[in-house]
Amino acid sequence: MKLSWIDVRSIGSAKDAIVEEAIHARIDGILASDPAAFAPLPPTVKKILFPQGEKLPEDFGAADIVIVEPAKHGEPAELALRHPEVEFGRYVEIVDAESLEEACRSGRSEKWSVLNFRDPTKIPLEIVIAAAAKAEGSLITIAHDVEEAEIIYGVLELGSDGVLMAPAAVGDATGLKRAGEGGVPDLELVELEITATAHVGMGDRACVDTAAYFGKDEGILVGSSSKGMILCVSETHPLPYMPTRPFRVNAGAIHSYTLGQNERTNYLSELKAGSKVTAVDIHGKTRLVVVGRVKIESRPLISIDAVGPDGRTANLILQDDWHVRVLGPGGVVLNSTELKPGDKVLGYLPVADRHVGYPINEFCLET
Repeated sequence: MKLSWIDVRSIGSAKDAIVEEAIHARIDGILASDPAAFAPLPPTVKKILFPQGEKLPEDFGAADIVIVEPAKHGEPAELALRHPEVEFGRYVEIVDAESLEEACRSGRSEKWSVLNFRDPTKIPLEIVIAAAAKAEGSLITIAHDVEEAEIIYGVLELGSDGVLMAPAAVGDATGLKRAGEGGVPDLELVELEITATAHVGMGDRACVDTAAYFGKDEGILVGSSSKGMILCVSETHPLPYMPTRPFRVNAGAIHSYTLGQNERTNYLSELKAGSKVTAVDIHGKTRLVVVGRVKIESRPLISIDAVGPDGRTANLILQDDWHVRVLGPGGVVLNSTELKPGDKVLGYLPVADRHVGYPINEFCLET
């Protein structure tokens, strides 16, 4: 999980509402230029002081962290000796090679480095992240909006340790916090026992092609019901007559559900380039992957019914072909057309019903 800080220095009339939202969303830190701004804040949020002007205030108030510009305020290490009650960090604006090198030095030596990149390219941030990869301090990068924050959190896969953003409106603080949470929680998969299979005739199925390599024990969860899904393996395993496609999951009939982001389900039919789906491995570890393309074609279909240890059921309708496969316990790859009653597959049996894809506590019967 990444750090999320909001900057309230330039927020106008909506400041009180945005701060209240930020506290409710469990934003990690609030940055202000006046120590008085920290008085109403609860102890659950870090208070970051970034003074404006040439001199530091005599009293830091309730500040936990003080960010300084060394040319104006002095070196963080020297200030820390004089004020051991707070932590100090360095602000660096990266505009050229010299300031980029300063940012790299700060990342390697300072406890906190607040980085402001003038140009939209993320190559300088990649360089700083690489330079500070073994350091113990934290890089906090300034973002203009939530969309940019999502990119910053993922740069070089490691991403910046945190993002500082000035919210433009109510909702932005929640969006920033969600972006820093790193996608979706891991899942508890269960062993499902096949109870029946049936050839059901022609229908439209979807292949989900992603902009990511799947692992050999990884795929996406798919099911006819949002409360019962089976783990469909990607085409990372060799097959006769055709090359591997490690980015693809032959996922199932177009009516089927799969897991997207923010704990929401999506129909396979509504996925498109740029959508995000949840990749899941046999241990329930998850990550969000970007959809690059969805191929929908008419094919013969097979229906697979399965039951969990507690009696809850799942159904999956797949292309009726030997090379379309699912994952079983231990990562064994199972050809769908060879499944028979008594075989075991891996699945997911969420409890919540769904409304427009979101989990909700209401009565809903899917058959």
